[in-house]
Amino acid sequence: RERHAMQLGLGAGAITKFCHKKLRLCTTAIELNPQVLAVCRAWFKLPPDGPKLRVVLADAAQEIRKPMWLGTVDALAVDLYDHHAAAPVLDSETFYADCRALLTADGSMSVNLFGRSSRFEQSLEKMALAFGEDALWAFKPTREGNTVVLAQHTPTRFQRGEQAQRCADVQERWGLPTARWVRGLRPVRL
Repeated sequence: RERHAMQLGLGAGAITKFCHKKLRLCTTAIELNPQVLAVCRAWFKLPPDGPKLRVVLADAAQEIRKPMWLGTVDALAVDLYDHHAAAPVLDSETFYADCRALLTADGSMSVNLFGRSSRFEQSLEKMALAFGEDALWAFKPTREGNTVVLAQHTPTRFQRGEQAQRCADVQERWGLPTARWVRGLRPVRL
């Protein structure tokens, strides 16, 4: 089976392009605003839809409930903010449960949260209710206060040796500073 990446919220299309072009994954993005898609295609070189790339113009909360997506996503990136970018637009236990239903057994969801927001802990609690507390990991917050939270469909606690080998493989293949990233990754404790 071919691996499948999905993004909820297109943004500038960077994650979508990376998954499609660099990782060569079957990639789906769900975007509500047709103007965002037009800008991505005109200014940010997002390729047209093809056999391995699809952009769906739809409300993500409704689209992800369609049976065709259930259990098909290996990597789900959620970055759904309004024009104020103060807090996630979709941020409920039901929404996160729907996201979990998209994932394959070894699939993971990443969510960009603002760690300095008063809603940060509430968002984590909703994710924990949908995924289970043992399934949540968080990276060290950036200087700007962003925190990327990972949620696994099937909770796993990695062995350090296995984690180090995976980091080395990814760093060698893609040139990404994965060892540094993993040092900042911790299980979430509520």
